[in-house]
Amino acid sequence: MTGDLKFGIGIAYIVASILFVVGIKMLSSAATARRGNLLSSVGMLVAIVATLLTRGMSYTWILVAMIVGSAIGLIAARKVKMTGMPELVGLFNGFGGLASLLVAWAEFVLKGDATAYSTFTAIAIALTAVVGAVTFSGSCVAFGKLAGLLPGKPILYKGQQAVNVLILILALVCGALFVCQGAYPALVALTIVAIILGVLSVIAIGGADMPVVICLLNSYSGLAACLAGFIIENNVLIVAGSLVGASGLILTTIMCKAMNRSLANVLFSGFGAVTESRGASYQGEAKSLTAQDAYFILEAARSVVFVPGYGMAVAQAQHAVRELGELLEANGTDVNYCIHPVAGRMPGHMNVLLAEANVPYEQLVEPDDSNPIMPTLDVAMVIGANDVVNPAAKDDEQSPLYGMPIIEVDQARTCIVLKRSLKPGFAGVENPLFFKENTRMLFGDAKASISELVTEFKDA
Repeated sequence: MTGDLKFGIGIAYIVASILFVVGIKMLSSAATARRGNLLSSVGMLVAIVATLLTRGMSYTWILVAMIVGSAIGLIAARKVKMTGMPELVGLFNGFGGLASLLVAWAEFVLKGDATAYSTFTAIAIALTAVVGAVTFSGSCVAFGKLAGLLPGKPILYKGQQAVNVLILILALVCGALFVCQGAYPALVALTIVAIILGVLSVIAIGGADMPVVICLLNSYSGLAACLAGFIIENNVLIVAGSLVGASGLILTTIMCKAMNRSLANVLFSGFGAVTESRGASYQGEAKSLTAQDAYFILEAARSVVFVPGYGMAVAQAQHAVRELGELLEANGTDVNYCIHPVAGRMPGHMNVLLAEANVPYEQLVEPDDSNPIMPTLDVAMVIGANDVVNPAAKDDEQSPLYGMPIIEVDQARTCIVLKRSLKPGFAGVENPLFFKENTRMLFGDAKASISELVTEFKDA
């Protein structure tokens, strides 16, 4: 590579890195998120083109891989429903870890001799293999839980933590042997042990904690990419991986804070495995109502807050909800949408759905803003949410949810809950909200129920 070409590639990497940072910054606002995504994509394009200018590559195989990958991405973007996005995101995290793992293996196989690279590179290869393998296998388990292919509840067994510690020690031993000897069997053993560690780490985490796990695995995938960058001495890969790793870790912290739990509690508590034996058993009669009854309540309301949950995603009711919100506004009602940080099955799940339905970003509020004024609101309309509105989190010290900040819809003058049944949510915890004096249950498919309300308003 000539000096001028090397200098030009370096400049291109700097430009790409700047575009990544600015693009991520723009993602913090719904108004600029699309431009931020586009800007980051342009940055990646610049980085790819600059890398392809490096000599010694097989452009035929690169072109084939790009065509295949683009086809898979296009099909996924068009065919996967919004309810399937959490598991798709989880799977993509795994592919990122696998890609970094393959880079580490390729670099080792290419040189094939422990004397061909430095101790620093050997350590980077070992760490990339571990983090990449854990990310891949852990993400596959997360995908299985979210897709219903594996049990949503934690899979626990006696001595589980001890087994995990032993496997971690074994991984350290294999890694040390590889770094010291550069032996191929050591790298194979290290990868296998890391894959097992990823599986055993995630099977012990309940489905209700999957949003946190997805954030953490996303951070792992970025860390693996960063380590791979050190192996192949690619600055833009180091920068991009660091950004993903850091942002994923920050988001993980935010999600844990939203549940008032530590990351260690999420990873090692086995939340959801014993919920049947803890907490009170709530008795009483849930008061149901018809769509027409709900229409009369909403028609007279001066303030309404919608609280979406996974049930809205399942029913694909976001467009109907937006239409109902517009009809309420036309009727002189103040309308907002309160979103809990861990609502749904992945970070920002409800935000994405409402943005898809063109709900104005200005109408989205957080629990900290909504809860203080909740007693003054005429109607809180819960659409498929469960655990994030469960009053047991603040009233029942024996509940597994106790201490988790919730949206206090039980404090509204009237709370209308749209659900198919009285069954508990993803955490498996009974919800006393259903039996509150000011709660009315509108049973059935959320989209069908909201559509009936829309019809009532239009026919009025």
